[in-house]
Amino acid sequence: MKSASLQQQVTAMLATANIKVNGPDPWDLQVHDDRFYKRVLSQGSLGLGEAYMDGWWDCTRIDEFVNKVMRADLYRRTRFGWRTVLEVLLAKALNLQARGRAARNAQRHYDIGNGLYQRMLDKRLVYSCAYWKEADNLDQAQEHKLDLVCRKLRLQPGQRVLDIGCGWGSFARYAAERYGVEVVGVTVSREQAALARELCKGLPIEIRLQDYRDVREQFDHVVSIGMAEHVGLRNHRTYMQTAARCLKDDGLFLLHTIGVNFSKTAPDLFIDRYIFPNCLIPSLRQLTGAMEHIFVVEDLHNFGPDYDRTLMAWHHNFIQHWPALQGEYGERFYRMWNYYLLSSAGSFRARNNQLWQFVLSKKGIPGGYEAVR
Repeated sequence: MKSASLQQQVTAMLATANIKVNGPDPWDLQVHDDRFYKRVLSQGSLGLGEAYMDGWWDCTRIDEFVNKVMRADLYRRTRFGWRTVLEVLLAKALNLQARGRAARNAQRHYDIGNGLYQRMLDKRLVYSCAYWKEADNLDQAQEHKLDLVCRKLRLQPGQRVLDIGCGWGSFARYAAERYGVEVVGVTVSREQAALARELCKGLPIEIRLQDYRDVREQFDHVVSIGMAEHVGLRNHRTYMQTAARCLKDDGLFLLHTIGVNFSKTAPDLFIDRYIFPNCLIPSLRQLTGAMEHIFVVEDLHNFGPDYDRTLMAWHHNFIQHWPALQGEYGERFYRMWNYYLLSSAGSFRARNNQLWQFVLSKKGIPGGYEAVR
């Protein structure tokens, strides 16, 4: 098909979302290479992201561009090439988060350098959605989130807590310092584990380089913040069974995860290839199906719009500190990371993605659970 015809198709499609090609608004696309049109029509979101990385187009407000595209449901209108179809089929056929693969997946994102995350995140290194209620900045909002988790779990001094997917130990440190609990944190990222151990020195915290499926002890409570997205569809049931096995009968499990509005079996292909390999954002149906006969849902809290603001704060920090990172990562990484952060913010702004906190019990709390906000 001729380039002019392809351009007309893309231009007409974007017009339904009030987006212009080479237009004057900050969410309009500025196309530098006519190959862009064929790539987007044939490869969808993967082609769009890769074309941006290659410098084929620019946009002043990628976050607003993605918000408009998603609100207009344009992602569902694009065709996909054979490579995209193959990757979707493989995601359905294979357990992409089996033990060996899970560690390799984590290393491709979390082991790319602690310095990047130390510059981009808040002072406690929380790499999950902040809670902006009554918060003026990212540091406050992340502390509010950590405190919200502690209050939802009803933590008491001397209790022992398992943190599945502990990251750099942000929850563990906060809970130990403010609530006097002992924490065992598990991660499969060597870089995270090394820095977490350093940051948690002197506190009753043990950081393990361990797959969550191998934990066999029991704890007063279990928490998992930003981990369920990496579990994989074939492992949701095992994830819930593991949490239940490690939880005392009268304990609580707090599950904090990004969620999507409809069930998928394969991830967004740009995010899968360049950001979070083999990551699958779960739906309510997938999560609650995996909980059946294991947990009682005591509380479900959605504060997805807070992730938009969190991602924009991370983007601000990333841009501000880029001069110190540029020599290590280079221009292509800059465009990739810029696109990742801003397109993710746009997705939450469009309410395409949610942020859920579940409070789960094994047998139900007699008299019920009083929700904490």
